[in-house]
Amino acid sequence: MKTITKLDLSQNQFSGHIPSTMGQLGRLVELSLSKNRLQGPIPREFGNLLSLESLDLSWNNLSGAIPKSLEALVYLKYLNVSFNKLEGEIPDKGPFANFTTESFISNAGLCGAPRFQVIECEKDASGQSRNATSFLLKCILIPVVGAMVFVAFVVLIWRKRSKSKAPAQVNSFHLGKRRRISHQELLYATNYFSEDNMIGTGSLGMVHRGVLSDGSIVAVKVFNLEFQGAFKSFDTECEIMRNIRHRNLVKIISSCSILNFKALVLEYMPNGSLEKWLYSHNYFLNLVQRLNIMIDVASALEYLHHDFSVNPVVHCDLKPNNVLIDEEMVARLGDFGISKLLTETESMEQTRTLGTIGYMAPGKKKKSLTTCVYINQLQAVLNLWIYIERAFFYFA
Repeated sequence: MKTITKLDLSQNQFSGHIPSTMGQLGRLVELSLSKNRLQGPIPREFGNLLSLESLDLSWNNLSGAIPKSLEALVYLKYLNVSFNKLEGEIPDKGPFANFTTESFISNAGLCGAPRFQVIECEKDASGQSRNATSFLLKCILIPVVGAMVFVAFVVLIWRKRSKSKAPAQVNSFHLGKRRRISHQELLYATNYFSEDNMIGTGSLGMVHRGVLSDGSIVAVKVFNLEFQGAFKSFDTECEIMRNIRHRNLVKIISSCSILNFKALVLEYMPNGSLEKWLYSHNYFLNLVQRLNIMIDVASALEYLHHDFSVNPVVHCDLKPNNVLIDEEMVARLGDFGISKLLTETESMEQTRTLGTIGYMAPGKKKKSLTTCVYINQLQAVLNLWIYIERAFFYFA
């Protein structure tokens, strides 16, 4: 066993802690434990895997800090610990000098160097650079953000008035005429849900790119029914998305529901999510595009809160990963799995937190589900989109 060089245990629903004895596999070159249910810390003993070139621990429930011992892995070229619950400072020596933010996405407790696009770690009195950065943020970036948000809402109001109460845009399909798509056709369309066709992972499932029998390209959102609340999430999305009539909301084409399989067939967004445009080195949004995206998201929220139906809809998980970009760079809001339909008596209903930490409005953290708190949430997200641009970090 100690002579093994490649070990791939991904997607096996493993749970519990990672055995520290894995640090004895001294000849290991590639190790993948991704997409399991592993918990606890990353073993410090991994620092003994001196031949390791690739380490993938993403999509688990790992906690604690990233061991400093990993700095000794001089041959490590690929590291992915994204989508865990890690915290503390990201090491900055050894192979970590070559890693970027893609290795650490969605670990709210991490801090470190600006190139990782995480919060800066607290420093002692010697942290003069942190004070300088704080000064720039307060004196330069915050006024810019405020001005852009103000302009966005002014343009939104102007758009609304110019419509003169025109009816909202309708979907390209009608609920009663919605195409029926079988489970078998979805299997063929996605090549049996192969990893090559996986384009994203939502709060309760995975999204695959598919090509239907008529040649149309779609996105297939498959719900992980092992997660608590998956059935309710599927019903919620069906209830909300089948009736939406707005250009800035992702449209549903069909649904597929059998005993042990539930999926939604959605419009395919060729330009991916806003998160990709913000976090990747290969994509860039200019000032006009950012402003248009702000307006698109604000329009979608306005529709959900005021124009969708008698009862408003609160999205509950507004974040860049749930904002999709179509071929014309128009933003579409999606992922309504944990959304909530509010009646007048439920507008202040108490509910457990389901949104993503860091993107919830202040009122949501206090468990108050009013549509008013999403004005604060929208402002927080718009601020984030601008703050995380690498140009600002480099400038600071």
